[in-house]
Amino acid sequence: MPDRPAPDRQPARGRLTDRVALITGTSRGLGRAVALRCAAEGAHCVLIARTVGGLEEVDDEIRAAGGPRPTLVAMDLAELEKIDQLGAALHERFGRLDVLISCAGALGSLSPLGHLAPGVWEETLRLNLTVNYRLLRSFDPLLRRSAAGRAIFVTCEVGRDKAYWGLQSASKAALEAMVKAYAAEVEKFTVKANLVAPGPLRTALRATAFPGEDPMTVAPPESVADCFVELAASDCLRNGEILRPKA
Repeated sequence: MPDRPAPDRQPARGRLTDRVALITGTSRGLGRAVALRCAAEGAHCVLIARTVGGLEEVDDEIRAAGGPRPTLVAMDLAELEKIDQLGAALHERFGRLDVLISCAGALGSLSPLGHLAPGVWEETLRLNLTVNYRLLRSFDPLLRRSAAGRAIFVTCEVGRDKAYWGLQSASKAALEAMVKAYAAEVEKFTVKANLVAPGPLRTALRATAFPGEDPMTVAPPESVADCFVELAASDCLRNGEILRPKA
């Protein structure tokens, strides 16, 4: 008797299957780890980074693991008008955005406030605050078109209220205030907005801030990626919170 053909196996549905997720800062560090984890849960990821090479490496990893082929967008978020152009392009292609995860950010300069160059102050606030405002401004309409829009931002409490961390602390405190205000604005809608304070992670940004630290004593960014999946899921009802995952 001839062998019966094996039944077709359908891939298991992850928590983010069929959800369109835009993730910034994905060429390395936390953004890369979050992108890989979201793709593993079935999300169609729109990956944002400045370098094509970094994007292609993440693309290769996602596809090698059997994840959905991501959309790659090489752009500098500091060129703010390009964020609006991206919003229009995603509207035309998908008609909605289910998940916005903003991992890109800058350390700035660890310096006495009186010694900070105005250009450094302005650039850091631009990357840590203004870019995130422009992301919300451009993608809020698309998040509202989703049945369960989720916006997730990354804050940092490592140097809060400490000497020489004034620029970093000010930019992240302002980000927290903005995201919580947005969360209050969408409270009666299907959109939810939250922040993640991941704590010390083994990233290039951490190495710049603590150059003498043994990186193997710090948790890898993959250790907190599940927290982002939790917040990105359609059944997560948290809103206006700061989550502090235990690595």
